[in-house]
Amino acid sequence: MSLGRSIDPWGTNPGDAVDAALQAIETALQELLATDPVYWRTEQKKDLLERLEKLQAQQAALKLRVLATSGDIAEETGAKDASGWLRTELLVDKGVARSQIKLAAAVSKYDLVADGLAEGVVSQDKARVITQALVQIETDPAASAEDLILAEKLLVDYATRLTANELKIVGRRILAEIDPERFEQAEAKALQREEEHAQRRTFFSSRDNGDGTIDIHARVSRAVGMRLRTLLDSLAQPRKLSAEDKGLKAPYDRLLGQAFARVVETYDVDQLPRHGGHGTTVFITMSVEDLRKDLGTASLGFDGEQITAAEARRMACNANIVPVVLGTDSEILDLGRTARLAYPVQHRALRLRDKCCQAEDCDAPAAWTEAHHLKPWSDGGKTDMANMVLLCASDHRRIHDPDYTYERLPDGRIRFTRRTRTS
Repeated sequence: MSLGRSIDPWGTNPGDAVDAALQAIETALQELLATDPVYWRTEQKKDLLERLEKLQAQQAALKLRVLATSGDIAEETGAKDASGWLRTELLVDKGVARSQIKLAAAVSKYDLVADGLAEGVVSQDKARVITQALVQIETDPAASAEDLILAEKLLVDYATRLTANELKIVGRRILAEIDPERFEQAEAKALQREEEHAQRRTFFSSRDNGDGTIDIHARVSRAVGMRLRTLLDSLAQPRKLSAEDKGLKAPYDRLLGQAFARVVETYDVDQLPRHGGHGTTVFITMSVEDLRKDLGTASLGFDGEQITAAEARRMACNANIVPVVLGTDSEILDLGRTARLAYPVQHRALRLRDKCCQAEDCDAPAAWTEAHHLKPWSDGGKTDMANMVLLCASDHRRIHDPDYTYERLPDGRIRFTRRTRTS
C-alpha cells in the first residue's frame, strides 16, 4: 500500500468534505430557484446579480484548479488529457474542453490571475485575456522577467475596472505602458505586422439562398470594420427609434442589415472612380511626432483601437479625417481640420492627365485608382494637381508602407524601392 494515499490533509476523508460542500451549494441553489424573482425587490435583484458574478468567477477558479490536476482522469481513461473525458461523459464540445484545459494550465502558472479568480474579482473571460497577453510577453525577446511580473499585476488590476474586450485592448499594449521608451517602437512594428496580416486575410464571398436573399461573408481589417460599423450605426439608430415609436421594436441586427442595404442602394456610382469608395469621418488621435514619422501609432475612433501612423496617413487620403493632434504634454494642438479630398473636377483632370495608376510597374485603369498627395496632408501638402497622382489601392497602400521608399521619375511615374533593413 502506498503511504502517500494514507495521508489525509483534510483531517477527515477528503471525499466526504468535498461532497458535503457541493451538497450545500446545490441545496442553496435549489432554494433560490424555488423562488420567483418577479416578487423580489429591485435591490435584491441587483445584489444577487452582483454576487452571482463573483460566485461564477470563484466557481471557474475551482474548476480550473481541478482541471489543472486532472492528469489522473486522463490516465484512467487513456486520453491525452481530461478533455476526452469531458467530451464523452459531460458532452462538452472537444474545442471547448481543450480550451478549458489550456486555460487551466495557463492560470496555474500565474499566481495573481489565479488569486483574482479565487477572490471573484477576475472573471474566466478576463483570466483568458490576461493569460494570452502574458504568454505573448513571455515570447517577446525584449521583455524581461520583471516586465512579465509587472504586466500581470497591472492587468489583474485593470480587470477590476474594465470589461474583457477593453482588457484585451490594454493587454496588447501593456508593455508600452510599462516602459514607453523601450516598447513603443516594438508595439508599432507589431501593429504594422497585424495590419499586413489583416490585408492578407481579407476576403468577400456571397451565396444566393434562392429565396430572394443573399448571404454575405467578409473579413476586413479592424480599421475598415470599425468604419463600416460606425456608418451603419449612424444609419440604423434613427430607424430603430422610429420603429420603437411605432411599437415595432425591430431587432438591431436587422436594422444594421437594412442600413447596409441602404448604403449599397443609395451609393452614388458616379463617385466610384473618385476614391474607390466614399470615406467616412474618422477621429485620429496621435502626437505631432508620430504623425510625421514612419513608425508610430495612432488611436482610431473613440474606443482606443490602435493603428500605425502609416495607416492613419493612408486613410487621410481617402476619408474625411478629423485629426486630434497632441503636443508633448498631450494638449490638443489641432482639432477638426478635415483633410481635403480631391474635388470631382480635379479627379477628372487627374484621370485625363495620368490615364492609369502612376506606379512604374502598374497599368491599372484610372477608374480603379485613388488620388494621393505626394506631399502628405500631415506636412501641409495641398490638394492641387501638382501635388497629386493617381494610384491603385495596392500601390496607394505601398506608398504609405514604411518598408518602402519612392522617387518620382521625369515622366511622372512613381518608382518604389524596398528599404534596406539594418540589424
